[in-house]
Amino acid sequence: MINLCFHGIGTPPDDVPAEEAAYWVDADTFRRVLDLVAVRPDVRLSFDDGNTSDLTVALPELVERGRAADFFVIAGRLGQPGSLSAGDVRALRRSGMGVGSHGMHHRVWRRLTPDQVHEELVEARERLEEVLDEPVTTAACPLGRYDRTTLAALRRLRYTRVYTSDRALARPDSWRQARFSLRANDTADDVAVWLRHGDRYTVRAADRARTFVKGLR
Repeated sequence: MINLCFHGIGTPPDDVPAEEAAYWVDADTFRRVLDLVAVRPDVRLSFDDGNTSDLTVALPELVERGRAADFFVIAGRLGQPGSLSAGDVRALRRSGMGVGSHGMHHRVWRRLTPDQVHEELVEARERLEEVLDEPVTTAACPLGRYDRTTLAALRRLRYTRVYTSDRALARPDSWRQARFSLRANDTADDVAVWLRHGDRYTVRAADRARTFVKGLR
């Protein structure tokens, strides 16, 4: 299976940090990628950060093609300019989309203090659960970074699936799901290459080894 991850769609606002703006893709590229995977059940789609383009651009295009996706929301940004509101998150869920946690402040989950772990993995999830009035059981690691302590905490807190950004194939039933995050300079042709990569191999040994080692750090 191949997991594709999007962030913002369109032109990033001026106040978007440079490290996040580097992952915004233009709307035409986004639509072309959706057309590539429209009939590919082996491709899973997700969106990080909770930008308003999730609702205004991504959702209509997904609904038009009958595709579902998971949206990983930064709880601490709810209602801020450029970010989804509580009502927007509920609208995504009503449309059949999944909603997961991307933490509270979009900070890396490696080497956090106990208080920071609680804020990022517990309080952020609780805030989203209050918005949705249902359990939130999935998470995506901010900036794709993690270590064994992070993974152990997520397991202890009973997250049922955790997404990274390892640019590797994933087993459909794995707890840890590697993803290919699209960057601003990626094209639909690049994604087509990734899809051919998935057609050729179930899961490459090199991919398994690389992600395994990352989880031991």
